[in-house]
Amino acid sequence: MGKRRSSRELTLKFLYQSEMNKGNIEEQMKIFIERNSSHGEVEDFMESLVKSIYKEMEEIDKIIQECSDNWILERMTVIDRNILRMGTCELLFDFLTPPKVVINEAIDIAKKYGNEDSPEFINGILDKIHKKIGHKGILPLPI
Repeated sequence: MGKRRSSRELTLKFLYQSEMNKGNIEEQMKIFIERNSSHGEVEDFMESLVKSIYKEMEEIDKIIQECSDNWILERMTVIDRNILRMGTCELLFDFLTPPKVVINEAIDIAKKYGNEDSPEFINGILDKIHKKIGHKGILPLPI
């Protein structure tokens, strides 16, 4: 498994944990990283992605909601919602990763962690988001 995939999977696990256990994100991330013994690029990209998601959560959720026909965020599974947040964040703020790679990574993670409908659901929404925003992004993620 590549470093970016490992980072994305850790990001998903952290988002899930932090959604289930409200509290200080910085403290939670410190403990999470210590327990998962990730290092170097994996940890750096995961931290960058998590911080970007939380910083831009309102914008990310708004775009997901606009592209989710007949779904509201609260009705989505925690896994699907957070995979969508992760993918949307990368589509908006990361010029380095091609959109097709972002979407394919999200689909593969949905296959591993979501339910049987998750990959198709994730693909449909992220594809709409990509078409809506193009690949103009806003700011690149720090690496």
